[in-house]
Amino acid sequence: MRYARISVGGRAVWGRVGKHDVELLSGSPLDETDVHVIGTVPRARAQWLPPVLPSVFYAVGMNYPRHIEHAGVATPERPEVGYRANNALTGHLTPIVKPAEVTGRFEAEPELVAVIGRTLRHATHDEARTSVFGWTIGNDVSARTWQHQDRTFWRSKNSDTFKPMGPWIETDVDALAQTTTLRVNGETRAEFPTGDMVFDPFDYIVEITKHITLHSGDVLWMGAESVCPIEPGDTVDVEIGGIGVLSNPVLLEGNQP
Repeated sequence: MRYARISVGGRAVWGRVGKHDVELLSGSPLDETDVHVIGTVPRARAQWLPPVLPSVFYAVGMNYPRHIEHAGVATPERPEVGYRANNALTGHLTPIVKPAEVTGRFEAEPELVAVIGRTLRHATHDEARTSVFGWTIGNDVSARTWQHQDRTFWRSKNSDTFKPMGPWIETDVDALAQTTTLRVNGETRAEFPTGDMVFDPFDYIVEITKHITLHSGDVLWMGAESVCPIEPGDTVDVEIGGIGVLSNPVLLEGNQP
């Protein structure tokens, strides 16, 4: 099943995505068991929002062996996570806006995203597996000069529109058995086995819940094997087999509609 959030009349509405239409739902499938269909919109006319607005936004770094090798850093000995800001989220087909003052490397990273479906604390590995409601796609956009200038990632990774996510949540896929592909203007720039991780999502969920309670709607971005430069005028597509394609144009600040 594929669930999305779309804009209808200026408000966010959950939907169930079909081949041609999106069935509008009365509530969130993450929180309610009695949701029902209240209308439909053609899929081609859907205005896609981030498929979930998480209460907490966790992100993994250096979780693929080739990325670790390229960066010349030590392989992590245990799962550790960072945080990202909700304001950075944007949806499928909406622009990534490059701030006018950004110089140097401006890069995309294609990532698998786990969406948590229930409250969890001190989880076992089996409980971690059953806690994942579904999977979506993320594009971790970074301004590297800011990343090296600042003590934190507050603007290099958290500026508005720097975290496209979507287009929907897929609940019926073996996400770790898929292939992740990054394309810029239709040209493949990166391709790797999605599950070729140092620690899988369930390892991270077990580790996080030793100390922090996870809640329905929280998300965990799983890192990328490689990065790719992007510039205004580009269109960036991230595809994960069995889930879909997240596509976003890149615009220079001041040039967006």
